Amino acid sequence: MELTDDIIIQAPKDQVYAALNDPEVLQRCIPGCEELIQHSDTELEAKVVLKVGPVKARFSGNVVLDKTGAPDAFSLTGQGNGGAAGHARGGADVTLTALDETTTQLRYEAKAVIGGKLAQLGSRLIQSTAKKLAAKFFKSFAEAVDADVAA
Repeated sequence: MELTDDIIIQAPKDQVYAALNDPEVLQRCIPGCEELIQHSDTELEAKVVLKVGPVKARFSGNVVLDKTGAPDAFSLTGQGNGGAAGHARGGADVTLTALDETTTQLRYEAKAVIGGKLAQLGSRLIQSTAKKLAAKFFKSFAEAVDADVAA
């Protein structure tokens, strides 16, 4: 499964990058996130409750950030386990482009592989759910960053 999108955020690029690296901001924005623990500058652990079609599961997972191209670009890889519901692993490449001094374009390209009971639900349901979750995250993220700029 692949997802790609662009979002315009009304904040300077350095502020968007800082928010993407702030566990408190991320926890507020990730749909169903119960806990987000930062173990190091590049390692995070998350506990998330998600409902995909008829399957509701609590996922535990780890995310590793590659900040080689920061602050213009970075990538992340992760894997999660939802017990009987299944498992997922994937990654995303994120690019930040300053459109002007107060506006940033965030582009992401994500890929994921899902297994277990979730995979049996069908690719169309998984794809539409993933798109909804990504849209919800980025809408919340843009609102959180916009609120920080206004404050």
